[in-house]
Amino acid sequence: MFLVVLRYIEPLEKVETYLEEHVTFLNKYYEKSKFIFSGRRKPRIGGVILANVNTEEEIQTIIKEDPFFINKIAEYELIEFTPTKYDENFKVFVNN
Repeated sequence: MFLVVLRYIEPLEKVETYLEEHVTFLNKYYEKSKFIFSGRRKPRIGGVILANVNTEEEIQTIIKEDPFFINKIAEYELIEFTPTKYDENFKVFVNN
């Protein structure tokens, strides 16, 4: 599992021009059950995605499709982790 932390490197006006395409990208990976949640950071300096993938190679491949990546709108920090304690409702996402 990976926490993907995006940090905008362009002004919000430019971010907004690619937002609809970015949402389409997100929807694609929600439909494939690869994304668990996503949202804007506060203050609005980027975003966060929780990705249910097994390898860094897989998440890197996915990120390369993001219009924010393609158009150099954001930088990405990848944090790999294994959930070891979680709410029972989250169990469906945890690979055993």
